[in-house]
Amino acid sequence: MEESEDVPKDFIKLKSEKLSVDEVSELVVSPYCGAVSLFIGTTRNNFEGKKVIHLEYEAYTSMAEIEIQKICRDVRQKWPSVKHIAVHHRLGVVPITEASVIIAVSSPHRAESLEAVMYCINTLKASVPIWKKEIYEDEYSWKENKECFWANSEK
Repeated sequence: MEESEDVPKDFIKLKSEKLSVDEVSELVVSPYCGAVSLFIGTTRNNFEGKKVIHLEYEAYTSMAEIEIQKICRDVRQKWPSVKHIAVHHRLGVVPITEASVIIAVSSPHRAESLEAVMYCINTLKASVPIWKKEIYEDEYSWKENKECFWANSEK
């Protein structure tokens, strides 16, 4: 495979079905890269002493996809050697231990892919219109990301 055949690609998906680590990681594999870095955000069973039953995610889908595309562009400016980027986020109900978000980045060397994955998840939480509702045993709570820029602008 010539490098021109392996042009950098972004794979963005928001879906209600269960996310697959294998699917996401395979999207970014490249013969020109020695590193694939992954972040998997999963639903935990507790928050501040409360038992979490599951999470529910809602999104302004078209805007969320645009914002994730911007994150991918930023990654390519900051780390030009990054080859492929995949960002899959689940919507709807996400049971305990299942993935809410999976991010994968490939690059020739590990430093760039590791840094890019961290940038992706931190920026996604700060700027992408996806909202999380935590369902507890006897109540629920909409959660605001502490990193979210619109949450901080009103204070």
